[in-house]
Amino acid sequence: MTLHLLIGNKRYSSWSLRPWIAMKVLGIPFEETVLPLYQPGSREEVLKHAPTGKVPVLIDGEIAVWESLAILDYLADRFPDAGLWPADPAARALARSVAAEMHAGFQPLRRYYPMNLMRDPNKPRVLDPDAAAEVRANVARVDAIWSGARARFGGRGGPFLFGTFGAADAMYAPVVSRLFCYPAEVSDVSRAYMAAVMALPAWREWEAAARREPWIMENNEV
Repeated sequence: MTLHLLIGNKRYSSWSLRPWIAMKVLGIPFEETVLPLYQPGSREEVLKHAPTGKVPVLIDGEIAVWESLAILDYLADRFPDAGLWPADPAARALARSVAAEMHAGFQPLRRYYPMNLMRDPNKPRVLDPDAAAEVRANVARVDAIWSGARARFGGRGGPFLFGTFGAADAMYAPVVSRLFCYPAEVSDVSRAYMAAVMALPAWREWEAAARREPWIMENNEV
């Protein structure tokens, strides 16, 4: 039976991007249904499959999995040869740690730099001093994670955090979008990593679909 992924608008849904791009890059076949965020009936449709009423949700026959990180772990079990987590124990431990850190943290970055793939990166984002300091601290931590992973494990077969693309890269893919659309100062290593993610055919496919979407969230900072 084909896997089925319920996702939100590709323009805005950072959590949906995570499992979607992992499955696309790693060649895991699936069907998708886009449910526009905050539209009448969308939450009710998701509630048929997940008690949170939030996307993404992965449906595998009678099994439903929600929360991006849980979906990635489920896929790692379901497709052990896909390489979602590094084989090396030290690399895998770091990958799991930074993925969980992304799942649980970085609230200022999420709050003040909401995902909006159509945002003009040349448009300034003016924040009050306290908010700006919180965002800078988040960006610095992301930069340290990316450059640190690349320094320790990035030489293993590719330009991604642990060499080849995996679950940790999927968890940070929306951050790549945020730091591009709200330009932030990061190291050359992190900038090269962002370029590698954005050059993926899967990224371009998601971005092209986002451009075709008719839904505009009026309260989303653009």
